Amino acid sequence: MTGATVSAKARLCDLLASRAYKEGSFALSSGRRSDFYVDAKQVTLDPAGINLVGEVLFDLLRPYSIDAIGGLTLGADPIAIAVASFSERQGHPIPAFIVRKEAKGHGLQKWIEGCLPDGARVAVVDDVLTSGGSALKAVDRVRDAGCEVVVVVGLLDREEGARDAIERAGHVFESVFTISELRERYRAARAQGVAPLVSR
Repeated sequence: MTGATVSAKARLCDLLASRAYKEGSFALSSGRRSDFYVDAKQVTLDPAGINLVGEVLFDLLRPYSIDAIGGLTLGADPIAIAVASFSERQGHPIPAFIVRKEAKGHGLQKWIEGCLPDGARVAVVDDVLTSGGSALKAVDRVRDAGCEVVVVVGLLDREEGARDAIERAGHVFESVFTISELRERYRAARAQGVAPLVSR
């Protein structure tokens, strides 16, 4: 990781801590409650966040020599697009794709939209991973399309079983941040009596 990317990762952590991480009592999609919530789209759809996500994930994925990036809509979409955009500016374009939750009901009736070359080496991404179920659904669709999933990447791992589930299914898993890292950044800033600083 270059010095510039280390700096970008620190700024991205600041953004997530200040804009996406919340403490309280929240109902999750699973039906259980949690004492924290991470609304990553407050960062992945933010102009500064998009650039940082693209840079940090492009660098993380460089060793995997991927041909395409995408995942299950909606969490994966801005991440895949950010990496595709950044990769073009680096002279190493990586196309993005979107995995639907249901097959399109008309036209070509596709599960996957966008650019997924036949036989591609693919990174499947998601924003916040809890059990890993959404990522694994995307993995199944990508494999059904005849492509190879070389890595599954989460912007944030809630450390509640996603890594184990994905690795148990035989896939390499990488996360940019863990919830432990994000909580530490958030609470350190709170202890100083300020919101986490967002470096520009």
